[in-house]
Amino acid sequence: MYAMHSVSRQAVCTFSAAFRVSSAPPRRCAVSQVRELQTARQSYLGASSALKQSVVSRKSGASYLPVMALFGATATMDTLYDYTVKDADGRDVKLSQYKGKVILVVNVASQCGFTPQYKELAELDSKYKSKGLVILGFPCNQFGGQEPGSNAEVKKFAQARGAKFPIMAKVDVNGSKADPVFSFLKSKQGGLLTSDLKWNFTKFLVSREGDVVKRYGSTTTPLSIEEDIKQYL
Repeated sequence: MYAMHSVSRQAVCTFSAAFRVSSAPPRRCAVSQVRELQTARQSYLGASSALKQSVVSRKSGASYLPVMALFGATATMDTLYDYTVKDADGRDVKLSQYKGKVILVVNVASQCGFTPQYKELAELDSKYKSKGLVILGFPCNQFGGQEPGSNAEVKKFAQARGAKFPIMAKVDVNGSKADPVFSFLKSKQGGLLTSDLKWNFTKFLVSREGDVVKRYGSTTTPLSIEEDIKQYL
């Protein structure tokens, strides 16, 4: 096991090697450079998520694109636990606190035809919270303007419908301003035709190991996925 400073130095060298090789014109990519890149990639993939992000932050701009192409999504945050979000009260919520839990992420809305799903979400929460289920509600106003209220109003509305699970601050789930959590979830479980969410109450199921294992559309009710949830508890 390397000391932390040694691992950091190795990661920096790894990134630099990949950047140097990937930026070279094809005619100059010798066999030794290809081998160097393969070694670099192996070393990089073995690094922790935090270390990957630390190394990646050293590079930016268009010149970084070749490395992204070679290293793919591993060059960015690559687990749900790497993210911090805001709850409806404006407090930071580190998703790392839910490591080892089964997580159900839902984009909720207060004035939607699917809003009655709150009742079933509350039922699942009551039944399986003690067994390791965490439900996270993310209000979103992108679909028909059906979540127009303030964060406080949204939280009060959800609680009035039995929700005792965490309600987060309002977010975008699609587009250039999409919350990074949803960009991550979509990258792991794409939808029909495009990865964009199609409407309110889309659901993502995350295993205890942090894998995004299932994605469900708005018409799929919470209780209808109970067996899937039990499978991962």
